[in-house]
Amino acid sequence: MKKAVLIINPSSGNEEAKNYETQAREKLAQFFDEVEVKETAEGGDATKFARKAAEEKVDSVFAMGGDGTVNEAISGLAEQSYRPTFGFFPLGTVNDLARSLNISMDPQEAIESFDIEQKTSLDIGKVNDEYFMNIVSVGSIPEAISDVDVEEKTKFGKLAYFVNGVKEVFNDENYHFTLEIDGERTEIESSAVVIVLTRTIGGFTHIVPEAKNNDGNLYLLYLKDQSITDRLKSVPDIIKGVDQSTDTIGYTPFKEGRLTVKEETELRPSVDGDEGPELPLTIKVLPQHLDVYCGGE
Repeated sequence: MKKAVLIINPSSGNEEAKNYETQAREKLAQFFDEVEVKETAEGGDATKFARKAAEEKVDSVFAMGGDGTVNEAISGLAEQSYRPTFGFFPLGTVNDLARSLNISMDPQEAIESFDIEQKTSLDIGKVNDEYFMNIVSVGSIPEAISDVDVEEKTKFGKLAYFVNGVKEVFNDENYHFTLEIDGERTEIESSAVVIVLTRTIGGFTHIVPEAKNNDGNLYLLYLKDQSITDRLKSVPDIIKGVDQSTDTIGYTPFKEGRLTVKEETELRPSVDGDEGPELPLTIKVLPQHLDVYCGGE
C-alpha cells in the first residue's frame, strides 16, 4: 500500500495553507492509497513529522508552506537510512527551490499540475549539524537580509529582501575570512560570503546559471569590496549572473569547505533565510541525496 504524508504549515502564505489542504489531499489521493495530513504548530514540527515518516518507510513526504517549512521537512529526511521521495506545494514569499525545480509559484496550479512521474534527484547541503536546500550567507549584507521580519515578507515579498540588502550596501563593515575549500586555503576580506546549491537566490533566477539541482557542487561567491564603490561595481556582475571570478566577485565551485572569521564578533550566518549556527562553519554537499517531485520543463 502506497502512503503519503502531507505536512502543512497553517501560518504559511498569509495563512492560506488551509485553503489548499482539501485540494492537495484529493490530488494526492489519485496516486496514493493513503494520505495522512499533519499540521505544524511550532518550529521543528515539520522535521519531526518527516523523520517519523522516514522511519515508517512511507512512500512519499510532501510539505505545503514557505521555504522554512520545506527546509524543515528536508532536514527530517536528510541522512536517514531510508528516505521517502519528497514533494512540496510552495506558499510564502520567495520559494527559491520551487523556482529551480520548475514548480509553479501559484499553489493551486502547483497542486493541479502535480505528476507522480515527474521526478529528479536533489543535492542537499550540510552546514555543521544543520541542512540547507539553497543558501548559506555570512556578512553584513546577508545579516541585514535575514533580518527581514515576517510582516515585511508578507507585505512586500522578495522586494523586502532587496530593500534591506541595498540599505546595507552603504555600511562600511567588512570581515576577514579564512576559507579552506577542497583542501586549498584562502584569506579574503569581504562584506558578503555566499554559498549556494541552486541558480536562484532570493527569488531572483539565474544568479548562478551554472548551478544545477543535482550536479554535486556547492558554489562560493563573495564580494571583493574594499569600499562602497566596490560594492556598487559588483551589482552589474550579479544581475547578469556569475559563472566565473571577476574584479568585483570571487567565484568557486566546490564540494567541501570550512569558513572562519578573524574578528571577535557575534556574526551569525543565515541558512535558507533563518539564523544558522555559530562560526566556524564546516560545509559540504550531499550529492543526489533526495529523490524529489518536480515541475515540467
